[in-house]
Amino acid sequence: MFTIALKQELYPTYILSDQSAQARLEVVPERGGIITAWRIQGQNFLYFDRDRFADPSLSIRGGIPILFPICGNLPNDLYVHKSKSYHLKQHGFARDLSWDVSDRITSDGAGLVLILRSTEQTRAQYPFDFELQFTYLLKGNSLKINQLFINHSDDVMPFATGLHPYFEVKDKKRLSFDIPAPQKQDHITQTMGSFSGSFDVDADEVDMALFPVQRPTASMTNHRHNVKLTMRYSDIYSTLVFWTVKGKDYCCLEPWSAPRNALNSKDKLVYLDPGQSCQASVEFTVSYLKPPEPAAK
Repeated sequence: MFTIALKQELYPTYILSDQSAQARLEVVPERGGIITAWRIQGQNFLYFDRDRFADPSLSIRGGIPILFPICGNLPNDLYVHKSKSYHLKQHGFARDLSWDVSDRITSDGAGLVLILRSTEQTRAQYPFDFELQFTYLLKGNSLKINQLFINHSDDVMPFATGLHPYFEVKDKKRLSFDIPAPQKQDHITQTMGSFSGSFDVDADEVDMALFPVQRPTASMTNHRHNVKLTMRYSDIYSTLVFWTVKGKDYCCLEPWSAPRNALNSKDKLVYLDPGQSCQASVEFTVSYLKPPEPAAK
């Protein structure tokens, strides 16, 4: 049985449930359309910093923020379009704005459809008329995020998009990865090299872009909890980014459609003609190396 409930916390929060799988998803449309929690059989799979969430002046650390119309940052937060400079902060504005709920789904999954449309505020930073439709669909051990990008402008619209999931991890040394990318760029040192398949999780910070993506799936296995998390993504996603900070119980494995500074470099940007749209999806699936213990009552 699939259900959707609404509760009032700091913001109205939608609770999507698959009762037979004991799966639960929490979504806050007014705070960037963000997924704040994903649980299966009582186990939480997403880290979430509620103190930062409570302060609208701070970016959220946790859940699954939406990145649009850029991924990463721009030099001095600036890019140039048609000889005019625009200011756009790291990861863009979609994760900070209020999204509208346009539909609820309770057949063949618990789903919520969110819409973000351009405004005068967004056009000052990004001079295009757009519409984004994100559909969150919870079913069994999977969370699927279907995405639709529409250009309502009279001009060709370039953009990048991505997701920034914060996976809760208590012991990063017990992680292993299957990431289909042969090269890496260290965002901290700006050095390039070949990717060996692992990370120095003892470092103060790891911020690594991995490319080119050579197949539509990647995975991370948490051997402490005997859980494997597989991410399947559309061809639009050219880069995976791994980010973690020492002393924090999270790591991020992020699908990006384009690298940092793409609005200036034009590297891997998506271009939509006037009236054109494109679709993409990302699906996260949990599998167990051995059956999970029953959730405590």
